[in-house]
Amino acid sequence: MTQSYVLVLYYSKYGSTKKIAHHIATGIENQGVNVKIRTVPEIFPVVAQAQASIPEQGDIYCTLDELANCSGLALGSPTRFGNMASPLKYFLDQTTSLWLSGALHGKPASVFTSTGSMHGGQETTLLSMYLPLLHHGMLMMGLSNQHAALSNTKTGGTPYGVSHVSGPRHDQDISEDEKKLAIIQGERLAQLVQQLAK
Repeated sequence: MTQSYVLVLYYSKYGSTKKIAHHIATGIENQGVNVKIRTVPEIFPVVAQAQASIPEQGDIYCTLDELANCSGLALGSPTRFGNMASPLKYFLDQTTSLWLSGALHGKPASVFTSTGSMHGGQETTLLSMYLPLLHHGMLMMGLSNQHAALSNTKTGGTPYGVSHVSGPRHDQDISEDEKKLAIIQGERLAQLVQQLAK
């Protein structure tokens, strides 16, 4: 029998979204739930050659089977004009077979993002990631205001999912409040996975 796991799937250009992904994974593991951290490959306007199926460094690329077989999903992307980045959207556009089979029906999911500025479209990006997951029949989970970090944070954090402002040069590290929120989001997602498994 295959071991249950939560999939943390993200795309990151400058590293901030990747950092959030790993903090969310910590929260999932804090609850005793297995986690797989995966990313998606870059896409290019002109294809000169196929990209390697395994990246030279960092987290490995996600397969459709890994997405189909997860017990829960945390999905993350940097903001691109108030929307998810195209590499993540491209990956999600390839999931029609999962939609047809209902592979993700009833599974919990959460989302996270990073932006260059406070008004870079954090909330619309998070909502853009909700849409395909809702079409897949997933159960969306955000952050509760019972956690003080959500009200205290000055650089990110929304009820729709954890967020971070990396600055125009992408050199602002994740704040302590953002880190707490990422871990909390992972813990909440893992708890929901455990409750649904009963």
